[in-house]
Amino acid sequence: MSKGEKLIMKRIGGTRGSKRRRISKGVIHIRASFNNTIVTVADARGQVVSWFSAGACGFGGARKGTAFAAQTAAENAIRALIDQGVKRAEVVITGPGPGRDTALRAICGGGVVLGLVRDITPMPHNGCRPPKKRCI
Repeated sequence: MSKGEKLIMKRIGGTRGSKRRRISKGVIHIRASFNNTIVTVADARGQVVSWFSAGACGFGGARKGTAFAAQTAAENAIRALIDQGVKRAEVVITGPGPGRDTALRAICGGGVVLGLVRDITPMPHNGCRPPKKRCI
C-alpha cells in the first residue's frame, strides 16, 4: 500500500479490510479561497464521508492556493468517492479562488456522473451602511 493510499484510507475513516458504507448518491462541496481549496464529500443526507484539502495533499504556503493543488485535492476526493461506490453526484462550489474551475474539471473527468452543478458564492449587493463622517 503506497503512502497516498494510506492517506486516503485515513481520510475516509477506515483500514484496508474494514466494512465501508455504500452510498448511492453523493454531494461534493468545493470551497475555493485564495489561500486553500477544500473538497468535502457528503452523502445525500449531508453527513460528511471524507474531505481533502490542498494542504492535506502535501502543498504548503503559497502553493496551496494554486489550481494544481485544487486539482490534486479533487482527484483524491473522487478516488475516495468511487471507493465508496458512488455513481452519481452533485457539485456545490463556493468561493472566488483560482481552484474553482480546475477542481470542477477534475471531478468531471473522474468517472462520476454529475447531476447538478451549483455555485453558491455570496455576492455583495451594496453592503453595509458606512460609518458616519469623522468630526474633528
